[in-house]
Amino acid sequence: MIRVALLALLLATPLHAGEAEDRKAATIALLQEQGVPVLPTLPTIETEAQSLRRTEEEVIRRTIALAIVAVKGETGDSDLARNLITQFGADESWFSTAEQAFLDAADPDQQMRAQFAWRYETVEVMLWALGIYDELKYPSEIMDVPRMADTLRGLGTEGLRAQASLRPQAELLDAADRIYRYHWATRQARLDGAPPPAGLYPDVIWERHHALNWLIGAHGGQPWDEVSTDT
Repeated sequence: MIRVALLALLLATPLHAGEAEDRKAATIALLQEQGVPVLPTLPTIETEAQSLRRTEEEVIRRTIALAIVAVKGETGDSDLARNLITQFGADESWFSTAEQAFLDAADPDQQMRAQFAWRYETVEVMLWALGIYDELKYPSEIMDVPRMADTLRGLGTEGLRAQASLRPQAELLDAADRIYRYHWATRQARLDGAPPPAGLYPDVIWERHHALNWLIGAHGGQPWDEVSTDT
């Protein structure tokens, strides 16, 4: 009977459950040090075995596509966006359906422009994931757009390919777990009618959560336009 019970327990335990729980515990400890509220019952995220490993080329193309739509979002300049597409050797396959519709729009409204201008934050995540940036700073302020522009202008697509080294999956999952729990904290503060805790910037966190969930293929590897940022 003991042997049967032990077998049943093993079969009921998800593979590598310890990895996910350890990651969650480490994140909670970090957030508590930072003064960020946590919800201990918030579930774990995917393990390495359960997550999707993007190729460097996928991430490079996503980086460039996001940068181009962000530039058009900021400037509203369709000609500039087309020039950047040519400069970086991008084609329609690099852009999501929503991104292509935005690029095709001759005169997008301010709300649409603002939505895509925020994609600068996702470019920073991609450059970090590719090893171009050394760190993802605490999400309390917007990213340095001139630095990003200088980086991409200096490297170009081929330079990006030459220097990119996609971080280990464990690092991507660690970052995804942190942003997931930061996102819960800011959403809960909003529901409570309170300011974001510990200096967190909700819009930055939402964009990072979107990017990191795409990178790890959260929720079954959703396409970019459909990536969920549930908490």
